[in-house]
Amino acid sequence: MLMAGEPSGDLLAAELVAALRATPAIQTAEFAPQFFGAGGPRMAAAGVGMELDLTAHAVVGFTDVLTNLVRFHRLMNRLVDLAFARRPDVIICVDFSGFNRRFARAVRNRLRTEQGAFHNWNPKLAQFVSPQVWASRPRRADAMARDFDLLLCLFPFEKSWYARRRPDFRVEFVGHPIIERHAQAVSGSADPPASSPGKLALVVLLPGSRVGELKRHVPVMLEAARRIAARHPARFVMVLPDDRLAALARGLGADGNRAELQVGGLTTVLANATLALACTGTVTLECALARVPTIAIYRTSALTYQIARRLVTVQYLAMPNLLASEPIFPEFIQGDATPQKLAAAALALLEQPERRRAVRAKLAGVVAQLGEPGAAARAASAIVSLLKPATANQPKATT
Repeated sequence: MLMAGEPSGDLLAAELVAALRATPAIQTAEFAPQFFGAGGPRMAAAGVGMELDLTAHAVVGFTDVLTNLVRFHRLMNRLVDLAFARRPDVIICVDFSGFNRRFARAVRNRLRTEQGAFHNWNPKLAQFVSPQVWASRPRRADAMARDFDLLLCLFPFEKSWYARRRPDFRVEFVGHPIIERHAQAVSGSADPPASSPGKLALVVLLPGSRVGELKRHVPVMLEAARRIAARHPARFVMVLPDDRLAALARGLGADGNRAELQVGGLTTVLANATLALACTGTVTLECALARVPTIAIYRTSALTYQIARRLVTVQYLAMPNLLASEPIFPEFIQGDATPQKLAAAALALLEQPERRRAVRAKLAGVVAQLGEPGAAARAASAIVSLLKPATANQPKATT
C-alpha cells in the first residue's frame, strides 16, 4: 500500500513502484506484487490501484490544515479501513508527513486493539522522505521511531541526525531521485546560457505545486515579471506540474501576456534558463542541478508564518542554501516577498554575468551532496529487506 498526497510525492511513489517491480527479489517471487493506495495520476499510470486521488487534497500551512480537519479525518478513516481490508505486507508513506504520520499512528493504534488469534496481521511501515524534523519540532523523531520500521531519507546529514537522536531507529540514506531525473543537467559541463545583447533572457517562474502556494505566489511573480521586463529584455515561462494547477494559474492572471504557461517539461526549460524565481522546496534543488541562479520565495498565511517563526530553527528555507550553509539563492520570505524586491534581485543577476557565474560555481558543491543516480532502486531494496526474516526480527523502536 502506498500513500502520497502531493504531486512531488506522487512522482516519487511512481518511481518507487517501477523500482520495486525491477527488484530481483520481486521478479523471482512466486506471485507478482500488487500495489494499491492513494496518490495521484503518476501512481495510477505506474499500475497502482487507486482508492482516491489524495494529491487533490494537498494543503500547506496551519490555516489550510485547520480549515480542512473534518475532510482529512474522513479521508484518514477511509484509508485506515482500506489498509485493514486489504492487509498489505508493507505500507509505504511517501512525503506528505503531517497526514502520513497520523495515518501510521492510526494503523498502529488499531493493530494493538485487534491483536489476537484471528487478528495477526502485522505490516511493516516505511516513510519515504523525512519530514524536516531537524529544522523544527525535533521530538517528532521519537514519534516516527515509534510508528515506522524504516525511514528513507534524501540527504546524507539526515541519517547522521537521526543516528544521534534515535540510534534504535532504522534510517537509510538513499540519495535524491532528482539526480536521475535530471541526469543530463548534472552531467552537462556547459553553463546554462546567459543573457546577452540582442538576446532575450529566459526567466522561469515556479510558484509551487499546491493550491495555496499558487494563490500567494502567482500574482507576486507576475508583477515582478512586469517590473523586470520594463528594465531588461526577457522572456518569462511559468511551469506547473499538472493541468489543474495550470488552470488555477490562468485564473490568477497567468494568461500568456506576461508569462507563457507550460505544464511539465521543467528540465528542458531550466536547461535554457538564465534565471528562476522559485517557491522554496524541491524545485530549488532542480534549479541547482541545472545550475540556474534562482531567487527563492515563500509566502503563507499570517497565522502559519507566526507559528513557523517560533518553531523553525534553521537559517535558510531553500535546500541548496541549507546544504551550502550560505544564501547562494537569495530568499524573500513573507513580507519581504514583494514584486519590488524580487524584481530588484532578479535585475541584479541579469545585469551582472559575473554574479551568475559565481552562483553556478557554488552550485556544483550542492549537487555533490545529493548522492549518485539510483535512489529509487536503493529505496526499493531497503523496502524489500523489510520482508526478510533477518530484518523482520530486528528490535522495534519504543518510547
